Amino acid sequence: MKNRVQSSRLIKPWGFFILGKCVSFWTYLYGIGSGWLLCAFLFAPALAFEEDLVKRRQQGILTGMPFMANIAPRTFVDDLARKLYLAKPPQRIVSLAPSITEILFAIGAGEEIVGVTDFCNYPPAALTKPKVAYSQPNLEALVALEPQLVLAPPLFLRADLLAKLEQLKIPTFVLESKTVEGIFGHMQLLGRMVGRAREANASTTALRKQVANLTKQVEARPRPTLLYVLNSEPLITVGPGSFIHHVIELAGGRNAAERASAPYPRLTMEEVLTQNPDILLFPVGEYEGIPQAEQDRWKRWDSLRAVQEGKLFQVQSDLLNRPGPRVIEGLRHLITLLHPDVSLDETLDESKP
Repeated sequence: MKNRVQSSRLIKPWGFFILGKCVSFWTYLYGIGSGWLLCAFLFAPALAFEEDLVKRRQQGILTGMPFMANIAPRTFVDDLARKLYLAKPPQRIVSLAPSITEILFAIGAGEEIVGVTDFCNYPPAALTKPKVAYSQPNLEALVALEPQLVLAPPLFLRADLLAKLEQLKIPTFVLESKTVEGIFGHMQLLGRMVGRAREANASTTALRKQVANLTKQVEARPRPTLLYVLNSEPLITVGPGSFIHHVIELAGGRNAAERASAPYPRLTMEEVLTQNPDILLFPVGEYEGIPQAEQDRWKRWDSLRAVQEGKLFQVQSDLLNRPGPRVIEGLRHLITLLHPDVSLDETLDESKP
C-alpha cells in the first residue's frame, strides 16, 4: 500500500494526474486558478507547435491532423479541436489517465491497453499493465510499447512530447470532461474509435438512465450547501466548469463555490465562513486525499454549520475525482450525504448494461 498523497503537496486529483514536488506552487496556482491561464499555460505551446507542424506535414500521414478530415467515419475530434484519422481500430493503446483506463475497460477494450500510469488501479486488471508514468510519461517507455494510439488529458501536452510523438507518427488524442454528460460522450467516442461502439452505447444508455432516476429523487428538495475540500493548504475546491461541480448539482446540492470564476478556485476562510456550508466533504484514498489530521483541524471553525452539526464527511477520491464510469457511484454517495432520507435501493443495479 502506497502512502496517501498529502494535501500540502498540492494535488490535482480527478483521475487525471497528481501534481507532485516537481511542479511549483505558482504553476499549480496559475494552472488551475484561472481557466484562461490554464489554456495559455498548457495549450498555447502545444497548439503553436501543432500549427508549425501542419505546414511541414505531408498529406496522408495518419498522425491526427486535418488532412484526412474528409473521411468522416474514421475521423475524430478531440477536446482541443485536433482531428485524428484512424484507418482501423487501434490494437495497442496507451492510457495516460486512470479515468481513461477505466473507460476503456468499461467498454470492453481492456485487452488493447498496452500501457498505463502508476495511478491506474481500477479495475484490478489495470494493475497488470506496463507502467509508463506517474504525473509525466516516460517517453522511452511509452515508445517502446509501440502504441497505435495514445489517450491523454491536457496536462501531458508538453511540446517536447508532442514533437517526439509526431516524429514517430504516434497518434495522440486529448480528453477533458467538464460535465457528467461529457464523460458519457467520451465513452461513446472512444467506443467508436476502438471498435466497441455497441458496448459503449449500451453502457452509456444504462448510466444515463441511472442518472435520470437518481436526480429525479432529489430534484424537488432543498439544496444543502457543500464545500468539497480538494486541498486544504492552500484551500482549493471545485467551481463551475468542473465536472465535480456538476455532480454536486446533480446530487441535489449547492456548491459553496458556485460563484467562483474558475473550475478549481482557491478560497479564503472568510469566503467559506460567509457561505457557511452545511457539509464539508474530503476526498480520501490510496494516492490522493486530505489526511485525517487536516480534516480534524476544520473543527476549530466552530461557527460553521457543518462543524456545529458534525457533518464532516469523506468520499473515496477514485469515485468522485475521476471522470469515468464510476462517477455514478460518486453521485450516489453524494446523494446519501446530502439527502440521507432518500432511498436509492431501486436504482442500485440500473448502471449495469
